[in-house]
Amino acid sequence: MQNRRIVLASRPEGIPRPENFTIVEAPVPELGEGEVLLENQVFAIDPAVRGMLDDVKSYMPPVQIGGLIPTMVLGRVVKSRSPQFKEGDFGRGFIGWEEYSILNPGSVAFENVTVDPAIPLTAYMGALGWSGITAYVGLHRTGEMKAGDVVVVSAAAGAVGSVAGQVAKLRGCRVIGIVGSDEKAAHITGDLGMDAAVNYRSAPDLTAALQAACPEGIDLYFDNVGGRTLDTILPLMRPFGRIPVCGMIDNYNHQTEQYPIRNLWQVLVNRITMRGFLAYEAPDMLHEAETQLADWFRSGDLVATENVTVGLENTPDAFIRLMSGVTSGKTLVALNDRVTTLG
Repeated sequence: MQNRRIVLASRPEGIPRPENFTIVEAPVPELGEGEVLLENQVFAIDPAVRGMLDDVKSYMPPVQIGGLIPTMVLGRVVKSRSPQFKEGDFGRGFIGWEEYSILNPGSVAFENVTVDPAIPLTAYMGALGWSGITAYVGLHRTGEMKAGDVVVVSAAAGAVGSVAGQVAKLRGCRVIGIVGSDEKAAHITGDLGMDAAVNYRSAPDLTAALQAACPEGIDLYFDNVGGRTLDTILPLMRPFGRIPVCGMIDNYNHQTEQYPIRNLWQVLVNRITMRGFLAYEAPDMLHEAETQLADWFRSGDLVATENVTVGLENTPDAFIRLMSGVTSGKTLVALNDRVTTLG
């Protein structure tokens, strides 16, 4: 059995380009004890992967030239040597852009996913998958969110931000989303129910725009972007505010020329708790998060937004559009046009 895989052909400079990637074929290895073979159905395309394409130390090792581009996959089990999986189950884990993947207990986010046939399969890689789980864990555990908080979410129309804003509203908070276009601002306030939106691209003065939206300050800032936005928000935090750091997309395309944070002293002035987190390091919250997110989705309280590209060969284009900032919701790749989506 041959496996088509997308590997790193050259290191990107700034926003990735098509020539940074290439498709190769390789045989599917034999399964070892405890392993399962997936026929992949959906890829979750995440901006954090951009940081792994540079030869720079991060929380995950850099991809080597010729190495598989990493991603979270959801696939149907076609062969199993694991007691946790049988043929026909759905497995999820952090593997890569390929048609077939082998999961084992050492794989990051290794999980047998219980799929509700009434829920589109793509939802399990977006709002009900690790994007939603990340939002849930970041708000509840790292951010210690409580009802009545003023919550600001950056990249609020994105995969994690769109869920974080909705979850904060469902928990009784006032929510302000930061976005990059008027269309996204209308989406998060109209479709997703956030209280206000700030367009950082068009605001003449970002500080003034945020002060107008949060006149009494910010209790919790869910940070997806870092850079100038983080620097602007630090002086606006209330005493004992919390900043769960989910991502720093503002730096991913420019890791060697990062924005200098000038207001870090505000962490001391306002006794702010600022902490990075990785959701898969909170396995004890996984069942709670998955159950609650699915319940909200079924009831209509949680809106899942996604943009879906079909076909392995189109995966680099989906990633490039994500890193260019032109997408909303979760960026996904369906490996074939039979995968059920939100439409």
